[in-house]
Amino acid sequence: MSPDDAAQAWLADLAGVRRASLRTVDIYGRAVRRYLAFLSRHRAGPQTLAALVAVTPAELRAWLAARRSEGLQAQTLALDVAALRGFHRWLKQTQGLVAPAVFALRPPKTPKRLPRPVAPGEARALAEVTGEQAQETWIASRDTALLLLLYGCGLRIGEALGLGAQVHPLGQTITVVGKGRKQRVAPVLPVVAQAVADYVALCPYPLVEGPLFVGARGGPLQPAVVQRAMARARRQLGLPESATPHALRHSFATHLLARGADLRAIQELLGHASLSTTQAYTGVDAAWLLDVYRHAHPRGEG
Repeated sequence: MSPDDAAQAWLADLAGVRRASLRTVDIYGRAVRRYLAFLSRHRAGPQTLAALVAVTPAELRAWLAARRSEGLQAQTLALDVAALRGFHRWLKQTQGLVAPAVFALRPPKTPKRLPRPVAPGEARALAEVTGEQAQETWIASRDTALLLLLYGCGLRIGEALGLGAQVHPLGQTITVVGKGRKQRVAPVLPVVAQAVADYVALCPYPLVEGPLFVGARGGPLQPAVVQRAMARARRQLGLPESATPHALRHSFATHLLARGADLRAIQELLGHASLSTTQAYTGVDAAWLLDVYRHAHPRGEG
């Protein structure tokens, strides 16, 4: 088996057995293929699996240096390292081949980025203005309902667009399929349920099977369509570029924290696998409240 064949088998295992998302498989596949191409160039010739696992720390440093020279950020380099380690973990499990240098490799440290939430009034305004921009009434209703769903239930945009038409009419809760195909239950506010009901009533396409949210021609609604609409709305409202559909999910968590919600409860609502991920929102909450204070309090700059 050649390294390229091994990489293909590993990606097939990721997609089929481990049920990784298509995006993950694509990112990891491109990262490992680039690495294999680098090693062939660096060693001036095609590689075997035996040669692959004999990689040295110096060669790995040269690979990372080559990637850095392309102007990549630490986060991208960390993804490359994760992909390479995953590939070699598979080689160890299936072929009994071990690359000590790869498992000793540590990814570059990535700066912690705290989510930037939008205020409750801004979240509602974004949903309304995004809807108002649409040329057709049913599309306006669709966009408003979708953004209210992101903010009101703390959904990722992919989770909302993955909802099937059968979830309508919405009850007090909704079952969501999140990362790793894990299911969780999110509460539904009456205003969100009503917005979705209004959209379904106006939609010219029969929403019986298939996705709940459809595009202008009746097919699945694409995330880019929503992102572009929200970008126009935030410019109209004078909001920063950080006011994205995903920011509405951050706002959901931040506003719950501001009202004294339990961190573990928020972890379950967001579908985070680790509490440490949810804990990032405590930092966001403090920063956000301090920012509000500085802008609103007459002595805030003092």
